[in-house]
Amino acid sequence: MMNIAIFPNFQKKNALPCARMVCERIHAHGAGVYIDEAYAPEFADLDFVRTGLFSSLVHDVDVVIAIGGDGTILRCARQMIGSKALLLGINTGHLGFMASLEADELDGLSGLFCGDYRVSRRMLLHGELIGDGKKTCFTALNDIAVSGLYGKVFDFSIHADSALIGRYRADGMVCSTPTGSTAYAMSAGGPIMEPELSCMEIALICPHSLFNRPIILSSERVITMTHTAASDRSIYLSADGEPPISFPPSYRLEIRRSPHLISLVNLGSDSFYDAVNRKLMQSIKGFSDN
Repeated sequence: MMNIAIFPNFQKKNALPCARMVCERIHAHGAGVYIDEAYAPEFADLDFVRTGLFSSLVHDVDVVIAIGGDGTILRCARQMIGSKALLLGINTGHLGFMASLEADELDGLSGLFCGDYRVSRRMLLHGELIGDGKKTCFTALNDIAVSGLYGKVFDFSIHADSALIGRYRADGMVCSTPTGSTAYAMSAGGPIMEPELSCMEIALICPHSLFNRPIILSSERVITMTHTAASDRSIYLSADGEPPISFPPSYRLEIRRSPHLISLVNLGSDSFYDAVNRKLMQSIKGFSDN
């Protein structure tokens, strides 16, 4: 029997009714259904739904279904680090680029039970902010971004291993995985990369130069960033859009490939390029003129 955990974001419109429908459908296929105990009241009438701590459940289930937007999928992925479970996204947000299904496509869940799906294994970034004898560690599936408060420019240097890549003046920089190449890095002018590639991308945010271009590096490199912003100039970093962490001028940021992978499920026949054309080449859902 397949065991499946649900990771919903009830701040997203329609996420709760979608999550309940998902539970009923996968139960009908004979799957064990699990959800974090914090959401037990919303599923109290579904006696087949079992509860527990999500941090423990992810190590005992075969699949985790994240219901929400891309941010929900990213948060779920971080909590799955070290788990062998597959991650399936169902979009109830706006873009939902990383999701395999939309909320009105739940019939596609049958593919999980007949083997009609593909698995895309995605690299992660491991970051360390080091200084004053302290080390703060974090992980990102999409990107790690550094920027100044209110978009003010500052000076910084980036090394690959011991080699200097460059010294820059810009609003900041984004270091992304191939998965994140369609997110912040793309908005900063970076290229779109096939998500299964093993490499890292550095894109500057609004560089004060006519000639700076994004750089693609081997995933074997260790990227180090330092900056010389004045002590009264607030610099922050964020992993996958999570709450920012202060980046003092005496610290250094090291980014390398994480030893872990996340396995995303793709149901149906759509390719990565189908998703690019369908979701990035037209108006975002909810913001069209119609």
